[in-house]
Amino acid sequence: MPLIRSVAHALWMLVTVVPWGIYMVTASLWSNGTQMWWMAHRWLSWAIGDIGRAILGIKVRVTGYENLPVGETSPAILLVKHQSTLETFLIPTLMPHPLAYVFKKELILVPFFGWAMGRMDMIHIDRSLRAQAFNKVVEQGKRLLAQGIWVIMFPEGTRIPRGEKGTYKNGGSRLAIETGAPVIPIAVTSARVWPRKAFIKRPGVVDVSIGKPIPSQGRQPDELMREVEAWIETEMRRLDPDAYIDAAHEPRRSS
Repeated sequence: MPLIRSVAHALWMLVTVVPWGIYMVTASLWSNGTQMWWMAHRWLSWAIGDIGRAILGIKVRVTGYENLPVGETSPAILLVKHQSTLETFLIPTLMPHPLAYVFKKELILVPFFGWAMGRMDMIHIDRSLRAQAFNKVVEQGKRLLAQGIWVIMFPEGTRIPRGEKGTYKNGGSRLAIETGAPVIPIAVTSARVWPRKAFIKRPGVVDVSIGKPIPSQGRQPDELMREVEAWIETEMRRLDPDAYIDAAHEPRRSS
């Protein structure tokens, strides 16, 4: 049954992403960034929300909404645990603000989905140009945050298997310090139902835990990221204890 569910969902995604991508590219000729965001939000809500529940049997349980900043232009940098493709689609459907992903420019070449992303107000960078890339992230990040668009990043950089911890890179904490925006750490147990690089998804509940804002002003990037890492990894062990049975994977604590 999980195989049949996964095939049905993949077919739905494939069939709908083509007209959606064409619609997004066409609509970008007359729509602003906010309007484009909510058009994308609608498709993601179907893919992960209504269709995800109906076909895959995946449900989402969220705690910590009260920790999100209040106000149309209140800034935030979302730093999210990365276990699968699921949270890439899911987090935007849960947030009250438009989000801007920081992603490598090669994704724009992906037919339909990438084309649509390329027409949205996000931050795509050339990772080979390290200093210039980060300067672009800061420049565009300040502009987007001033408009009430939150920036979302995955500090581990890539999808990490369930029960493991990747290397937390400090790009997100550096951006927060440069812009003065608080960091919102988010833990997600997506690999319980949608494992890394797996085609077959399983029914179940994904827990999303939103942490309290962590001030960035007056902090050092590495020290701030250690606090983010400690909170996320500790929360992951609380949410999904069965995945963390090896004491060798204990998270580092911030000093």
